[in-house]
Parts: sequence; C-alpha cells; structure tokens
Amino acid sequence: MDLYVVDAFTDRAFAGNPAGVVLLDGPADERWMQAVAAEMKHAETAFVRVDHVDPLPLRWFTPVAEVDLCGHATLATAHVLGGGRSFATRSGVLTCTAEDGWVEMDFPADPAEPIEMTTPLRAGLPGVTVKAVAQAVSDVLVEAASADEVRELRPDFAALAEVPGRGVIVTAPGDRPGLDVVSRCFYPSYGVPEDSVTGSAHCTLASWWTPRFGRANLLAEQASARGGLVRTTLEQDRVRLAGQAVTVIRGRLIV
Repeated sequence: MDLYVVDAFTDRAFAGNPAGVVLLDGPADERWMQAVAAEMKHAETAFVRVDHVDPLPLRWFTPVAEVDLCGHATLATAHVLGGGRSFATRSGVLTCTAEDGWVEMDFPADPAEPIEMTTPLRAGLPGVTVKAVAQAVSDVLVEAASADEVRELRPDFAALAEVPGRGVIVTAPGDRPGLDVVSRCFYPSYGVPEDSVTGSAHCTLASWWTPRFGRANLLAEQASARGGLVRTTLEQDRVRLAGQAVTVIRGRLIV
C-alpha cells in the first residue's frame, strides 16, 4: 500500500500540519488502521479506499482514536489524489475542488453556543482574558482579548484534558493587515496536545467570526509553532475551507 506524508495548509515543506495518507485497495481492519496511526504519530492519518468510485470511503485516526472529521488530513488526501475528489465519511459526503494550487473542501458548519466558564478551562488557559466561551459539537471555543494572548499562551494540558469533548480552540481577531482570525487548538485527551493546523476547528471559527466581521470570506491563521493559513467561506450550514499542501514523503507499507 502506498503511504504519504503531506504538510497541509501550507505552501512549503515542514510547515502547516503533517498528515499521513494511506491508499487502501480494499477493506482494512480497524485495529490495524489504529496501529498504523499510532506508528505514524501524526495528529491524524487518513485511510482512503481507492478501489471505489467517488465518493471514496475515508476515515481518520489520531495516534489513540478515530475521529469524526479532520480537515487537514482530508486536504492531504485530496492533494495526493489530484485535488478534485469526494469522500464518504462519518460526517457525510465531503467534496473537494482544486484551483490555482489550493484545495477547497465543503464541510458542515459547527457553530458554538455560549456556555459558562469552567474550572478546567480557567486552569488550562493561564493569562487569557476570556471574552466569551462557547460549545460546539466538536470543541469548546474560547475568545481571548487579543492575538498576543493567543500567541503567547502556555496552556496547562493536564487541565485541558479534563474539558469534555474533543478539545479547546482559543481565538482572537487577527493582528496584521489582511489577517482576520488567529487561533490555536488543543486536543490532549486525543493524544494531540497542540495541533498544528486544524481544518475542522475552522468550521466553528468561521461560524463564530463571520457574523462579527459581517462578510463571508475570512483568512485565518493557526498560530502554532509550524503555523498555517486557512481560507474560510461560511454559507448557511456549510463552510468551505481552502488550503495548500506539499508532499514530503512517499513510501510503501509492507505489513
């Protein structure tokens, strides 16, 4: 089986979010896929059945668990397969299109509703001036007072692991011309203390920030150590996410 490592949401190698992509020519055992993902140690490894016609069956695994939706590994998979493809997933059919070196993905929106601050969140985000807390289906969103607070945050991962759900998004308005949104994403309970660039989190970020900016198209930066850019377009209950990708490794799985 062909195996790739792709840096997603970036136009250069060794930036953005690396994802494994395994091309399957038939059914695969779930325990085997989980073992491969643990061996790869990327935030997610994608497994796609290429013996099908579109939509191709696609699943994503962190080093410790299967997830319902993953943006950067979907982008990586579409990039490997040539850009314009559709995938059958736990989150429904996801359609990707390619243009001018960017891959755009059509994802379900994941809006967040305001909730009260909790003790694990407060302990997990030292130095953050919290303006709002909201719960989406996948993640808890915390709006900080400034992009500087997001960039300089040193989270307590043990505390954040106690927050129910997949993880925590910390976000603020952008801090340079043309940049609308800054965020960082933390998933310690899924074996990913900080994710480099989280496509699916932008289904929540787009839903949160688009009404506040009053326009559908936003440019978001995930301010992790590797960093990456995501273009978002909110259209009712769907979000179009666009990013670039670079293949850095191609090999073969022999077990």
